[in-house]
Amino acid sequence: MPHTGTCLCGECTVHLESTHEEQALCHCWDCKQTSGSAFSTNVIAPMKGVKIEGPIKTYDIKAPSGNTVTRIFCGNCGSALSHKSVAFGDSQAIQTGNFRDFAKVPVTVELFVKDRWPVIPGVEGAQQCQAMT
Repeated sequence: MPHTGTCLCGECTVHLESTHEEQALCHCWDCKQTSGSAFSTNVIAPMKGVKIEGPIKTYDIKAPSGNTVTRIFCGNCGSALSHKSVAFGDSQAIQTGNFRDFAKVPVTVELFVKDRWPVIPGVEGAQQCQAMT
């Protein structure tokens, strides 16, 4: 089943043609800062099946790996929508907090658990990765 989500103000829409039965939590500092929270929730989706509409803006930042990460967000409300990196190949990360139906999709992996806040327990049964695999 395809997924459709929106930013906080509703001016940006994200359409995913792909179906996702699992998602990831990321505890890296970039994801914390772009989400304004202790982690972000994401799926990796093929770029050819992603359509983002609305007044988007981008911001490039160099990751600890040395790769450039392009953050995509709503130019009106600032909601984080997606990010791209050569590490994802022909895919991109999509922030699932903008999709109501992802509330029911299980978290199967946690990334950058070395940076997880100690007051947040790991997701039971999810693979725990110290950094990105």
